[in-house]
Amino acid sequence: MKAQNFDLLGVDGKRYSPVAARGESGLLVMFICNHCPYVRAVLDRIIRDTKELASHGIGSIAIMPNDPTDYPEDSFDNMKRLAIEKRFPFPYVIDETQDVARAYGVVCTPEFYGFNAALELHYHGRLDASRRDAVPNARPELYDAMVQIAATGAGPKEQHPSLGCSIKWRR
Repeated sequence: MKAQNFDLLGVDGKRYSPVAARGESGLLVMFICNHCPYVRAVLDRIIRDTKELASHGIGSIAIMPNDPTDYPEDSFDNMKRLAIEKRFPFPYVIDETQDVARAYGVVCTPEFYGFNAALELHYHGRLDASRRDAVPNARPELYDAMVQIAATGAGPKEQHPSLGCSIKWRR
C-alpha cells in the first residue's frame, strides 16, 4: 500500500500532506487523540521516539480521526492545547471528514503506519507490548521498525496489531 494522500489542517494553522511530512528516509503516520487512555499511556514515548526518529530521516505526523461531538476532549482547541503542553515535535492534524481514517482502514487510537522514502507501507502496528500501563523493558517495536525502514527501505516481517480505543465515527 502507498501512503494515502491527504491535505489536513494542523493545530499550527498550516496544512499537511504525506509528502510535506515525510523525511528523507520515510514517514510515520500516527492516528491518536486526546481522550484515549491508551494514547495517554504512551504519549511521552511517542514524543521521545519521534524526536529520535527524525535523526534517522523519518518524518512524523499525528492525525486525530475522531468525531469530537461526543468527545469534546478531542476538539481542535483541545488538540492545540495538548500539542503546546506536550511540545509535539510533529504536526498534529484533524481529519474532520474522517475520510483519511477510512482510507487507511484505521480501527483504533493509537495506530501506527510506517512508510519508506517512496511512501510504501512497511509497518502497521503498535508502539510496543504496552497497553494502558507500560510493560517494563518492552521492546520498542515501532521505533525499531522505523529505524530498519530508514536503513533498508523495508520493515520487519513480524508485526503486531495496535490495541486501543475504537474510532469515534460520526453518526
